[in-house]
Amino acid sequence: MKCEDKHCPHHGSLAVRKRGITGVVSSAKMRRTVSVKREARVMLRKYERYTKRYTAIKAHNPDCIAAKEGDTVTINECRPLSKSKHFVITAKK
Repeated sequence: MKCEDKHCPHHGSLAVRKRGITGVVSSAKMRRTVSVKREARVMLRKYERYTKRYTAIKAHNPDCIAAKEGDTVTINECRPLSKSKHFVITAKK
């Protein structure tokens, strides 16, 4: 399969920045866009325990990677591709 996506970091002309963020794809219902869920552990001082917090990040899903719901992916920051999409998937594990 030939990747003809101009926003692909490997075959297109899209430049990526900074280090990668690892997360799980929580939704892949949009065209070439996925929602990646990232978990963070936060300390609650009052109770001296940790709690889980989640962040959902929208990322571009190139044709050559084609991540599906439940896949673990690495995303990198790039220039804004739309109003809410500032990341692109660079690898699928």
